Amino acid sequence: MSTIQTQGIHHITFMGADRQTSIDFWQGVLGMPFVFEQPNLDDARMNHLYFDPGDGRLITVFTSEEWPIDPRPNPTGVGNLHHLAFNVSRATFTQAKERLEAQGYPNSGAVDRGFMDSLYFRDPLGQLLELACYRFEPPLGISHADVLRTAHDIRVAAGAQNITDAHLADAVAKLSVKPQPAAGG
Repeated sequence: MSTIQTQGIHHITFMGADRQTSIDFWQGVLGMPFVFEQPNLDDARMNHLYFDPGDGRLITVFTSEEWPIDPRPNPTGVGNLHHLAFNVSRATFTQAKERLEAQGYPNSGAVDRGFMDSLYFRDPLGQLLELACYRFEPPLGISHADVLRTAHDIRVAAGAQNITDAHLADAVAKLSVKPQPAAGG
């Protein structure tokens, strides 16, 4: 059997409540530009809102003016989405705790994940979201996943529990080595 090769996430769709709650949160709190809206083509009783999370892909939300706002945490059982993480810059990350709290969103504050820092909070409808900030920049032409794969190998060889700054620095250095031209060429 051949695998199906994916090329990244195309979009993620949430179940919203009323239209304005989604616009206020996704555009007003998280700064994702509202791109467009149209009816849900599978169910005309719903509206379909589209937002740009910053990478040109889409976050979409189904809404209905008949659906009440329910801030209770979403279920986290088997098969359910636990959380969705958004990449943010270091400058944004350092301001996120205070900015979320100023808009009435309690949050975890910075959480050390070894290779990144995280901050968790819930949207108005109870979905757990994360703002994540890598602690490294990959070398030009190298992906974050490539650096993490290499840092993992270094971590395992060292017998360490998790990836640390030292593993990241060594991975970036290893991946930054450019091949030397052949002698006489």
